[in-house]
Amino acid sequence: ITTELSGKLCGRVSNWDDHAVNHHVFDAIKYMMPFYDQAVTALIEDIYQRGLDKRVLVVVAGEFGRTPRISYAQSTGGGIGSGSAGTTQPGRDHWPNANSMLFAGGNIQTGQIIGATDAKGEGPIERAVGPHDFLATIYSHLGIDYANTFLPDFSGRPTPIVMHGNAIPELAGRA
Repeated sequence: ITTELSGKLCGRVSNWDDHAVNHHVFDAIKYMMPFYDQAVTALIEDIYQRGLDKRVLVVVAGEFGRTPRISYAQSTGGGIGSGSAGTTQPGRDHWPNANSMLFAGGNIQTGQIIGATDAKGEGPIERAVGPHDFLATIYSHLGIDYANTFLPDFSGRPTPIVMHGNAIPELAGRA
């Protein structure tokens, strides 16, 4: 299941696109986080209460991180969580160098933090992992041999489902 928490579900803040032109990042997060927290917590608790935590893997992720530094720009005036049009407000831009994700259930080893960034959150300094590692971890959970599974590209040539990367051993299933 893929879903998004935005719009009416998140205090009517239209999206999680934290650029300053879209909304005041600190005001918007006050609206969105209670909805996010309730939904993710309820899902994870439900999975464990029903005994599905061995089979169901929950992954909460975005496609990239956000800048460690706050940027400022003129608001477009786009609704709750945004200042009036033309007002200068804080936001955060795209940042591919560091990100955080949440994995739960899936018979994984829980209660851990894997990796670390520098003090400013600008880049990894310990145990860097990337998108291919996340994919390999998910495929491994699904029982798919990611190292030996290929799909045809547009010309019909076999292409590995994970180009490089490995399942994250710290998340390996419990015995």
